[in-house]
Amino acid sequence: MVKEVSVRRMGGSVGATLPREMAERFELEPGDKLFAIDTPEGILLTPYDPEFAADFAVYRRGAKKYRNALAELAR
Repeated sequence: MVKEVSVRRMGGSVGATLPREMAERFELEPGDKLFAIDTPEGILLTPYDPEFAADFAVYRRGAKKYRNALAELAR
């Protein structure tokens, strides 16, 4: 889905308003955070947090390594 949005001045920055259909489709609410990533094709807005992904990868390695101990603690 491609939608045109206008950029507006917001204090010392600029901002864009997403169309309601897009916000509803991606379950975005006021206050939610998006990450703006500079790509060769342009700006990518995503709820994907690269820092969280790295932290989650560490968790997954630990959960796999200590799965038996975690299962025992869950009892």
